[in-house]
Amino acid sequence: MTTNGSLRRRLEHVGIAVTAVLAVAMVVLLAIDALREVPVVGTLYEQLRIAGWWADHYLGTSVFYHPFMWRSIATGILIGVVAPLVGTYLVHREMALIGETLAHTAFAGVAVGFLVSSITGWSGSLMLVALVVGVLGALAVQWLAERTDTYGDVPIAIMLTGSFAVGTLVISYGRGMSGINVQDFIFGSISVVTPSGARLMAVISVVVVAVTVATYKQLLFITFDEQAARVARLNVTWYNTLLIVMTAVVIVGAMQILGVILVAAMLVVPVAAGTQLAQSFRETLYLSILFGQVAVIGGFVLSISQSLPTGGSIVVVAIACYLLAVFASSRSSPAISMH
Repeated sequence: MTTNGSLRRRLEHVGIAVTAVLAVAMVVLLAIDALREVPVVGTLYEQLRIAGWWADHYLGTSVFYHPFMWRSIATGILIGVVAPLVGTYLVHREMALIGETLAHTAFAGVAVGFLVSSITGWSGSLMLVALVVGVLGALAVQWLAERTDTYGDVPIAIMLTGSFAVGTLVISYGRGMSGINVQDFIFGSISVVTPSGARLMAVISVVVVAVTVATYKQLLFITFDEQAARVARLNVTWYNTLLIVMTAVVIVGAMQILGVILVAAMLVVPVAAGTQLAQSFRETLYLSILFGQVAVIGGFVLSISQSLPTGGSIVVVAIACYLLAVFASSRSSPAISMH
């Protein structure tokens, strides 16, 4: 390995280590926010608010003192980790469209949740409804793909259009009822991130990272040679289902900030940027997560400083990272090794 290559690897590892520490800090922050009624934790919570006030004072902002901004930023940081993590497998399996499909399925779940809430007065979490519907949609896509003779992307296209159609019908049926307003979920907004939604994203992040680490070799094998994996008696159907379900739960958590329309971008764009520069699958994972963090942090800075929508800002920064990676790349097409 050349000196430049060795330095690059060290920088990547440092970047991943910093990202891991940041992600753990965000999970801890959300835990403190959730447990602030406990006396000891409450004291720490107040100290964090004071620290946030001083940060705002010196930076000339009005961001870090407010707990709802903590939750939004923490959710964004976690999205920047798990979305590219899952997206790396999807992109290499040419399944990028599945993200858009499951986002529309989750949208149908939000619409159903709004309608049920308006009719019955139910005050439960809309994100839980979206999570259940998203997982069911993921299982339906996998079931259709396994049991039909159509081309691989046909079940995905059917589920994409069908779930959005169901969501549209539900919204039209509930028009005029109080609470039927899904615009923030369509375009994304930091105001959508509720305390329960942020905690859900923290749980999703921990579970997805743990499962991905535990099944890394199996998912890698299936990603590059599914037929060989079947010959090796690996339960391909189970791991395919696992990957799609993980995608569904990540999308449900990410759509709070990015919205239905833009959520799939965080599954694809950071990975596309990483693929331009990486020489192995593992390096693609690392670079995708790093680009995801740059997109989230840069998007929040752009959004807050210019009073722009957060979701659109994050995606624009991610696309800028991709274009820079294309210009910096020494090859016209990706050449990724399986390790």
